Parts: sequence; C-alpha cells; structure tokens
Amino acid sequence: MTGRPGRTGRGGGQASAGDLLELVRNGRAVTRGALQQATGLSRATVGHRLDRLFRAGWLREGAGGPVDSPLGGRPSITLEFDDSHAVVLAADLETRHARAAVLSLTGELLAEHSGTLVIQDGPDAVLGELGHWFAELLEKAGHHAPEVCGIGLAVPGPVDTDTGRVVQPPIMPGWDGYDIRGRLARAFTEHTGAPAVPVLVDNDANLLAYGEQRTGYPDCSAFVLVKVSTGIGAGVVVDGSIYRGIDGGAGDIGHIRVGAEAQCRCGSYGCLAAVASGGAVARRLAEAGIPASSGSDVRDLLASGHPEAAALAREAGRQVGDVLATVVTLLNPGVLMIAGDLAGTSFLTGVRELLYQRALPRSTAHLDVVTSRLGERAGLIGAGALVVEHLYAPERAEERLLALGV
Repeated sequence: MTGRPGRTGRGGGQASAGDLLELVRNGRAVTRGALQQATGLSRATVGHRLDRLFRAGWLREGAGGPVDSPLGGRPSITLEFDDSHAVVLAADLETRHARAAVLSLTGELLAEHSGTLVIQDGPDAVLGELGHWFAELLEKAGHHAPEVCGIGLAVPGPVDTDTGRVVQPPIMPGWDGYDIRGRLARAFTEHTGAPAVPVLVDNDANLLAYGEQRTGYPDCSAFVLVKVSTGIGAGVVVDGSIYRGIDGGAGDIGHIRVGAEAQCRCGSYGCLAAVASGGAVARRLAEAGIPASSGSDVRDLLASGHPEAAALAREAGRQVGDVLATVVTLLNPGVLMIAGDLAGTSFLTGVRELLYQRALPRSTAHLDVVTSRLGERAGLIGAGALVVEHLYAPERAEERLLALGV
C-alpha cells in the first residue's frame, strides 16, 4: 500500500529531508505525525528522511508531547533541532572597532571579543586579524575549528550578496570589489588549520535589523532599523527576510540629499550623513573646541551628559526624522528602531519631533519607535543567524546531507 502523494517541497518535488528540517526548526511540525500531515508523505518516507537528519546529528528527540487522541495512549515524541553539532563564527566591523564571537546554531553567544581594528588598514590586514581572533575565541569557548560550519561578517558598506564584495563603500577605502569571502576563509584556515568554511557577508545595518527583528520582534512583518554611527544606514526586514534591493543598495539613506552644503565622504554635497551622522556631530563638536573625532566619541560625551553633545544630537535626530517620515510613509513598518552611537534620548527625541510632524498620521498610527534591545551584539547575532538560515535552508541542507553521505 502506498502513502498519499507528498506535498511539494521548494524544489517542486516531494518534501525533502531539508523541508522536514525546516518544519521542525520553525515549529510548524514537531512530531512525526505532524510532519506526515504537513507534507502528505507516508509514515515510512517521513521515517527515512528523519533518519538522515538524525544520522547527520541535526535532529534529536525531545520530551513527549500531549496526547491528541481522546482515547489516550502514549504521548508523541517531539523533534528538536540539535544545535550542539556545530557552531558559527561571526564578526561585526566598524570603522575603528570590531566585535567577534562564537555562537551556537540557535544564536547563543558562547564567547566574544571586541577591540581596535581599523578598517582603513585594508581588507588583507583586517581579515587576517579576524582569523587570529576566531582561533582564540574557539579555544575560549571550548570548541574545535572542525565544528565551525560557517562564518558571518557585517561590514559598514553596501554589499553585493551574490559575491560577498562591497560596492563603492564610502567609508571603507581599499575594500571596493575585494574578495572578502576568500580572504576570510583563508585566514580561518591559516590560524586554525581547519578546512575553509562558507563565509557570508552583508551590510551591518541589514544584520543589525535581522538580529533585532528575529530576537525581539519575530511577528513584525515590516521592520526598519536605522544605524547612526560614523555613517547612517538602514536595514529593512520584510516577512522575516532582509530586503536588499536588486544589488544590495537598499537602505542607504545616509546619502539622501537634504539640501545642506556640507561635503560627504562619498564626494557629494548635502548628504544626510554629512550633517546628521555621528561623524558629522563629532566634527561640529571639534569645531567648538570639544575633543571628538568619531561617533564613538560622541556616544561617550552623551553618556556623560555633555550639554552641547546632547543639543547637537537632538538636532541631528530632527534631520534624520525628516527623512524617516518618507521612509515610514513608503514602507509602513510596525517597528522603527534607532541604533548606533547616537541612539540615545536626545537623538530619539529629535527623530520623533520631525517624524510625527511630517509623516501622515495613517503611517504612524501603529508604529513603535524604539531603540536597540541587543545593543552592540545585534550585528553578531544577525550575522550568525544569516549563516544558519543559509546552511539549513531546504535545498542547501539537501546538498550538505549528500556531501555527508547520509
């Protein structure tokens, strides 16, 4: 006797082992019976495909679930994604500082490190140093290099995600078109002796948004994060996926012209980043005789309650809020999150003043304007999640299972 025809998976055929894994991971079907019902596969076929996932170490049995039948009987055994079979490495680069971490497959930070890493030193030196950091972090976390399944990297510039290369980044001199994936994979091997692993690269605002949305706002179908540090950029998550545009340029709001005369680092005049970024505020403070050279310096001044820094941050917030009125009207998000060096009370007050003044009430009626929940770790968590979602997506999972011989 044959089972019912299996419902099609993403590839157009019957649901694969990768499809079953996705159903378990997202909680839509966590028992054998539920998987049969969701896919239309026979009990034997579900069992065979689950066996492949068990042999790969990707699934495990959890506690018994509730008894569905009114006649009683044994509870169904639940299935769980086993996050102990591998770890992910992640790094978040800023202009003069970086963070790196070892994460579990479910996003738990197992070890992390932050320190000075100057992006102007160029990709070869910076990525080589990251390889060194990763080797030390693995030892600190008590994990071995062969356990690493992938590396995620957040960079402060627009990224062509098909190639992992940055495209004309205004604040990353020497990085344009550089093979970041290849160099970081080699650096990992050079410092650990392990074979190269997949490397995924994305814009930092995208990964901040991805980490924050997945962790704190999983039910928000339209989520916007604006990072205001040395530059200004936005990340947009729609229906759980990062929206990048056709070539990675979506969210680059720092280069919207606002009519000012200030010259931007991109070479143009009047960009929002030239007048309202952390770097722009730092420049104005320095002109007033207050020591500041970067967004992080402004952040420290704001934390100490410096009145001039607070006044300039509020003014910068108003300028950003004016632009965000258009963004909110266009995207109609449920959450607008402000992150980065300037993401404090003064800046947020300025954003709200102009945003609610300029945007239509219809666009802001159900909008929450908030600040970061994850803080400096958001980019790491987003980068780690990007790797996991890529490696365990149904089609890629099938390829990896075949490579493992299961």
